[in-house]
Amino acid sequence: MASLYFTYSAMNAGKSTSLLQVAHNYEERQQHVLLMTPALDDRAGKGRIASRLGIGRDAVSFTHRTDLAAVVRARYMQQAIDCVLIDEAQFLSEEQVWQLSSLADTDNIPVMCYGIRTDAFGNAFPGSAVLLAIADKLVEMKTICHCGRKATMSLRVDEQGNAIRMGQQIAIGGNDRYVSCCRKHWKEAMGLR
Repeated sequence: MASLYFTYSAMNAGKSTSLLQVAHNYEERQQHVLLMTPALDDRAGKGRIASRLGIGRDAVSFTHRTDLAAVVRARYMQQAIDCVLIDEAQFLSEEQVWQLSSLADTDNIPVMCYGIRTDAFGNAFPGSAVLLAIADKLVEMKTICHCGRKATMSLRVDEQGNAIRMGQQIAIGGNDRYVSCCRKHWKEAMGLR
């Protein structure tokens, strides 16, 4: 039976790089993968997954309204799919996570999701919360804070590097907008005890 995986971390731990490596590994064995990414994350271009290392691949883009199971099943009719890889999984809706679980449970297609757990204000993203609750396998990728501790939080910063303490849950950005840090230093930057 196939599984639903959630690989999570703070920003800048190498999740997209890992996803692209997994795709390469499947394809080296003449297996077919379907890469998917949210349309709202267009940093590398719409429908493209890219890592900070400079590697990237085209992917199927989706919105929060897309029925992911229907998309995968339609593509499966054209060509067998051995694995579905989802980048920026925090942007999945709760319903989409359940759709992906159906692909693993009913269609026997492994689904590997990569994303962050919490937003810049310490709140769980809806997609991540459901993945943490129902994924068969959870994998934490690690990155480090400036102090050397494990970074578990993503701090949103302005152009001067100052913490942004309130705002929208979703603000697309990379190293220019986010800094990975441990909870202690995130709390200090956010003015929390």
